[in-house]
Amino acid sequence: MITQRLLDGAMDALIKHGVAFDDVDVFWVPGAWELPGAARHAAATERYEAVVALGAVIRGDTPHFDFVAGEASRGLATASADFDVPIAFGLLTCDTMAQAEARAGGEHGNKGWDAALAALEMADLFDQIDGTTED
Repeated sequence: MITQRLLDGAMDALIKHGVAFDDVDVFWVPGAWELPGAARHAAATERYEAVVALGAVIRGDTPHFDFVAGEASRGLATASADFDVPIAFGLLTCDTMAQAEARAGGEHGNKGWDAALAALEMADLFDQIDGTTED
């Protein structure tokens, strides 16, 4: 539910900013732990101008949250540094389901939208740095 709402927000942002629906590939992973591997693999293909990693980790009663949220975040940061492709961070790390809902289309907006917009901005910035587009 939360991840679908993040994806809906991301797709809305991409479409409203001129990306064709057919130019977007969506890959579902089993959980947040697998996000870095999928992002790395997608970036390594050199087929994508940007990757938007979306997901949610909600704190429970065990330290599982700390390991998954921290390692998924670190893995995405490492993948972003290792490849010449922007990888946008759309992974919610929340204490409660209510916080996640608020950030997936609720009172705090949609972080999927925000991540997709960041990916577009970074892809454009990379093009500007490379000299392949004008300001």
